[in-house]
Amino acid sequence: MKKFIQTIKDIWIIEELRNKILLTLGFMAIYRFAAQVPLPGIDITVAQAALQNQTSGGGILGLLDMFTGGAFAQASVVALGIMPYISASIVVQLMGIAVPYLQKLQKDGESGRKKINQITRWLTIAITMVQGPAYITNIYQLIPSSAIYISGSMFWLTSMVVLTSGTVFAMWLGEKITDKGIGNGISLLIMIGIIARFPSAFIQEVVSKVTASNGGLIMILIEVIVWLLVILISVYLVTAVRRIAVQYARKTVAGNIKNVGSRDYIPLKLNASGVMPIIFAQAIMFAPALMASSSNDSIKTVGIEFSNMFGFWYNMVFALLIIVFSYFYTAITIPTNKMADDLKRSGGFIPGIRPGKDTAEMLDRILSLITFPGSIFLALVAILPAIVINFGLTQSWALFYGGTSLLIMVGVAIDTIQQINSHLLNRHYDGLMKTGTKRKAIA
Repeated sequence: MKKFIQTIKDIWIIEELRNKILLTLGFMAIYRFAAQVPLPGIDITVAQAALQNQTSGGGILGLLDMFTGGAFAQASVVALGIMPYISASIVVQLMGIAVPYLQKLQKDGESGRKKINQITRWLTIAITMVQGPAYITNIYQLIPSSAIYISGSMFWLTSMVVLTSGTVFAMWLGEKITDKGIGNGISLLIMIGIIARFPSAFIQEVVSKVTASNGGLIMILIEVIVWLLVILISVYLVTAVRRIAVQYARKTVAGNIKNVGSRDYIPLKLNASGVMPIIFAQAIMFAPALMASSSNDSIKTVGIEFSNMFGFWYNMVFALLIIVFSYFYTAITIPTNKMADDLKRSGGFIPGIRPGKDTAEMLDRILSLITFPGSIFLALVAILPAIVINFGLTQSWALFYGGTSLLIMVGVAIDTIQQINSHLLNRHYDGLMKTGTKRKAIA
């Protein structure tokens, strides 16, 4: 505990780091405030009651509501949140595999990155222009016309302008946090939206256990312990790596001094694809659910089965898709051939393996082997909410036991802590750890 308090003091002493953290917290507070500002021209109490009833059943709307921190169900000006930007980023990333222009930009360094960001921003607006009308149509279908105070065309126009502006504003906040604050801004905004739902979900679970005499506080304690164990497993899943030993040849430098060959490692992540397989699989799982409105009884039955995100067949197919997409996304994001070529050019080699093609084949083989257990663990964490809900947990509390939400929280927390640690280590002399002397904070 003393070490933790001392770390907090060290963070506060370093003015640059303190300002970054305060700026990040300030921007997140602004985003949460915007989530409470309703769309103009509607009876907000009627709209919120209808939307909250719709999202309480889970499914795609429930997930969207969780990722936006409840803004979706509150008919907020940032009801679509940062999700259009996430969708645009995924599209641009996938297009970078097949579109030569984007491939060229990816190789152009900082200038190429800026152009890709600009393309992502414009695509975000385009996606918002598609999702916005769907959201407004949903409101029209849920609430009576008497609860809308603006005429039809004017309500559509104002709502589209406000929703698009809200998404652009959320995107701007995320980019500013990344540039001026600490951590990845877009990920932090998603995480803060998920965390915003945590207190109410936990309170509902406590009330359910206490009032219904369903285990009481002892059961709550057991559930919290299991939840902490799941978080621990998720941390290992996010941080686990397979280190491949690399040897660098000796080099002769100026003055005929020979630099002794050094040893290094190539870290291959157990879960190199992160939460992307879950996002891809989730997107596909929404398609069968649309069949629930079919007039054909057989198709309708399948659609209803896949509309239940806690059902057996839904989670079986969901888990299989996650395993498949784990291999797919790892294959397109980790170019083993390029890694082998870069290693060869830098004078490095894996002991016992020839540089070039043999090295690429070995890296690909190891990556395939470690991706299998990684994808299995990822699939288990993703379907864990459907498993724990059978033990009497409320739906909102069960969603925090796994899935995209938990992995996002763990991944973002680890990334932010690592950035804070790097700032702290930069204020110490070499050999710091326990005995180093702290440098003066840079004003």
